[in-house]
Amino acid sequence: MADVAPPDLTTNRTRSWWGWGYDDAALGPSDLEGLATLLHDSFGVDAVRRDPPALESLDLPPSRVEPPASLSHLVSGATPDRVRHAYGSSLRDVVRSLDGRIDHPPDLVARPTTAAEAVDVLDWCSAAQVAAVPYGGGTSVVGGVEPDVGDRYRGAVSVDLGALGGLIELDRRSRAARIGAGALGPAIEDALRPHDFTLRFFPQSFEFSSLGGWIATRAGGHFATGPTHIDDLVEAMTVVTPVGTVETRRLPASGAGPSPDRLFLGSEGALGIVTDAWVRVLPRPRFRAGGSATFARFTDGAEAVRALAQSGLEPTNCRLIDPVEALINGVGDGSGALLLVGFESADHPVTGLATRAAELVRDHGGVLDEPSWHRTGGGGDTGDVPSPSPASGWRGSFIRAPYLRDGLVRLGMMVETFETAVTWDRFEALHAAVTTATTAALAEVGAAGGFVTCRTTHAYSDGVAPYFTVIAPGRAGGVLSQWDTVKAAASEALLAAGGTITHHHAVGRDHRPYYERQRPELFAAALRGAKSALDPSGICNPGVLLPVE
Repeated sequence: MADVAPPDLTTNRTRSWWGWGYDDAALGPSDLEGLATLLHDSFGVDAVRRDPPALESLDLPPSRVEPPASLSHLVSGATPDRVRHAYGSSLRDVVRSLDGRIDHPPDLVARPTTAAEAVDVLDWCSAAQVAAVPYGGGTSVVGGVEPDVGDRYRGAVSVDLGALGGLIELDRRSRAARIGAGALGPAIEDALRPHDFTLRFFPQSFEFSSLGGWIATRAGGHFATGPTHIDDLVEAMTVVTPVGTVETRRLPASGAGPSPDRLFLGSEGALGIVTDAWVRVLPRPRFRAGGSATFARFTDGAEAVRALAQSGLEPTNCRLIDPVEALINGVGDGSGALLLVGFESADHPVTGLATRAAELVRDHGGVLDEPSWHRTGGGGDTGDVPSPSPASGWRGSFIRAPYLRDGLVRLGMMVETFETAVTWDRFEALHAAVTTATTAALAEVGAAGGFVTCRTTHAYSDGVAPYFTVIAPGRAGGVLSQWDTVKAAASEALLAAGGTITHHHAVGRDHRPYYERQRPELFAAALRGAKSALDPSGICNPGVLLPVE
């Protein structure tokens, strides 16, 4: 078997094994010291810094299975590989890693380099009764890549798709590209840039998540209106399953029965492994305009978001940030909610759209940051309006947020997020109910000094996607039990208020109990039938979407 991971050809930087992103981007000692001072002054918390254990010090149980000789060159049983594929990027994952707890390490890590090799891996897993857990960028925050598969299986293999990347084909006339599922966000943009195209899909995890992962989890991306989910960008895909390969037909649209693409979108590896996809690409944007505004009340800002979503203007960015979150991210003073609005186009100036949006915002009580609305700018990979602006400040904080989360957790804080979507008629009640329930749960677990913030990430004509953040002092040795209580209270409140258990974080293992209550039972039976047909041995990512039979 291979002993080490293949070299990363895209960067010389090292990914953190215990937390988010790159090792060299994590908060350093002086950053943590300053953060500890802030926690003491703001929360009265006397933080004690926790350092992650050395990767080499971790002691894992021996692998329970051995691959056949024909696959040995694709497979590693080395401890570093197994540790790096044991968890995603949630609070639970970070805390357990800091504790040196690797609860469910994969027995092996397989790295197929072709779709045919992925088929061979699944064939072996089916015959040997070994669970196969697909792994893209490892950014799941819902237990989607943790090989927690129960006792039915002889072992578990993490199937790392990182070698299945790259731009395979480009159809300029149809504005579509065929891309390997293992390609991470930056690699996709790097491949499309010489052709003056972009996928224009920028989730917060963009730097470390993959096309296949986006498809498997129905991820939400850059656009706050219009094509918000990866669903809208997928034209066709190839999926390998334990019983054969599914290749869907490239079409702009079709009325020929239920869509096969829709079966696999959001399937989270439970039905098979996406190996490549045709996706709709766009010319790179050349024109931008937009601005920001403040509102005395978050609910007033939400009404402005609704007006913009229902106006037909289709802003690229339309995010409302509550006062506390704006203050934390350095884009507000805490006195009001901040609304960021942006437009972009590759074809024409968008200042007229921005001007009309500013009128709508003002009509709903927004106080415009006039200088920001008078900036216009050219293209680029990310960002919503040209720098400097509140939007650019927010973007910087947004990208750094996971690193800050890790730093806070190292200092004993409980920091996590959850999100939902709800129709406009229920939004205000949901926001109040979830905030109240989560705040009460914090008090119940002894974290009454914590707080709950909210922002909207995506807006639709019929509803909105609120995104909540919890920051609270944790109890030494008890952060996970505290979070379990808070998460349960928030999830119950979401469902009771008519929201979904997840808008774009997927189901994984963490959300499945709530997902099972949300979906119709007859649909669950149909999903079980699809899994039985495509995965008769039940080896594909057991425990996500459906319980292990």
